[in-house]
Amino acid sequence: MAEEKKSWFQRLRGKKSEQEAQAEGQPAAEAPVEVQPEPTQEPEALVETVPLAEPTAAPEVEAAPEPAPEPEPTPVAEEPAAEEPAPEEPTEAKPQRSWFQRLKDGLKKSTSALSGGIAGIFTQAKLDDDTLEELEDLLITSDLGVTVASKLTTALAKGRYNKEISGEEVKQVLAAEIEAMLAPVAKPLVINDANKPHIILMAGVNGAGKTTTIGKLAKKFREDGKSVMLAAGDTFRAAAVEQLQVWGERNNVPVVTKEIGSDAAALAYEAVERAAREGIDVLLIDTAGRLQNREELMAELAKVVRVIGKKIEGAPHDTVIVLDATTGQNAIHQVEVFQKLANISGIVMTKLDGSARGGVLVACADKFGLPVHAIGVGEAIDDLQPFSAREFARALVGLEG
Repeated sequence: MAEEKKSWFQRLRGKKSEQEAQAEGQPAAEAPVEVQPEPTQEPEALVETVPLAEPTAAPEVEAAPEPAPEPEPTPVAEEPAAEEPAPEEPTEAKPQRSWFQRLKDGLKKSTSALSGGIAGIFTQAKLDDDTLEELEDLLITSDLGVTVASKLTTALAKGRYNKEISGEEVKQVLAAEIEAMLAPVAKPLVINDANKPHIILMAGVNGAGKTTTIGKLAKKFREDGKSVMLAAGDTFRAAAVEQLQVWGERNNVPVVTKEIGSDAAALAYEAVERAAREGIDVLLIDTAGRLQNREELMAELAKVVRVIGKKIEGAPHDTVIVLDATTGQNAIHQVEVFQKLANISGIVMTKLDGSARGGVLVACADKFGLPVHAIGVGEAIDDLQPFSAREFARALVGLEG
């Protein structure tokens, strides 16, 4: 190690003296001659003068062992190349990938299972009892549920039983049937201008994406020309309050908060009172993530609903449950429990990010008939879009839009 450092230093000093010689001519070459006697006279300066005093150092610099340090600068030269893809990513992500393509990517797990399974079952095969049973099992494992799977296979068999059918034709039929199931529930979240404010209560379990969804909805309402206020009703988590405050700053809207651990119902009451006093168009109220198996916690959500209703008759005007698409069939149980306590009026499904089991949305629509307002495929502000029955159905079975 000592020899390598010494030879590199010699090389550096050698290059320095060459540059000086080129800049100043012959006098620069005499400078190292004057330094040569110093090593014998002053031992303390030995470290600095030895490189210049030893004439043998010059060939060592040019010798084969010396290029070993030279690869070290090459990573520096490669760094700009590593940075080049960074600016290219946004240009590829947004212009080249439509909303439908992002939705299709988000449903990748469900789509690949369905599409691959259909291709395996219907390879020059007749539509008989065996193939229908295989298809029904495939639909159930894709989180569409037993009821929906049965309805789809029954619809497929009409007029096609005991006939040859291709996998592509099966996909077309399934997409059309799923679209027919979803079309009645594909409804946007509409603000009634007669309500001042129009109160939207957001419910759901921890981690479903309520706070982020509130921020995205606030932005969309602001773009529609509405005045918006947010209420940080998840008073048990400081992170949730801070996150909502960040969304408030981004959208330039006020956020009503209280100390951590405060009564959530009291905060909701104050938010409603302030929004009414200031003539706010839309009040979005966040709530703590209640686990549907904790009755004492769910009771608090019911209290929030009662308090809001006492302040403004008929409020909250919308109670939206945010469902995490990765939870699969558990989402159905969540809707059942929250529906009893908070009178759920609509659904937003989030996290259709490629690992999602999106078929459960069809099962929820068929079982509850609740409006599906929007779906989210990621964290970006534009990743939350109004729900389209046709796009979702075709993306789910692996067809183009």
